[in-house]
Amino acid sequence: MSSNAVPASSTAPLGDRYRGAVVEDMQLPPAFALPASEAISRAVELAYERDFSHIPVLDRNRRPLGYLDVASLKKKWETGQAHPDDKVSKFMSKFNRSASEHYTLITPSTPLSELEAFLENNIFALVTDYGRKFVLGVATPHDLQTFVSRRGLY
Repeated sequence: MSSNAVPASSTAPLGDRYRGAVVEDMQLPPAFALPASEAISRAVELAYERDFSHIPVLDRNRRPLGYLDVASLKKKWETGQAHPDDKVSKFMSKFNRSASEHYTLITPSTPLSELEAFLENNIFALVTDYGRKFVLGVATPHDLQTFVSRRGLY
């Protein structure tokens, strides 16, 4: 874990409306991610097959580089700004990896209260292992709301 990563706390705060539930309890599907070298035609096809709006993009060592906004990519394709054989790396939004930028580590053991706070300022969270070497899943505000509704937590 890097020195600027913030690990999940091990105990639930008093009054936690998620009753101590963690990301793993959401039972997210396995992550779907693309290599940076993938053609955008394949990216769009796979995104629609799986009904994903954002797709993590990985380097050759499977480390997260950024993400594709599928709706934005589709618009670029329709207006001729993107071509089917273009690589996803050309259209991805890169993650900021500067030393001054705070990185929040989201793992399967991250409390849902921490995930909720993260999602207040982000459109999704990459769920990774503790070493941030592998993307295990993607959590969205919709996933969190679905979990809450299923469990009757509100």
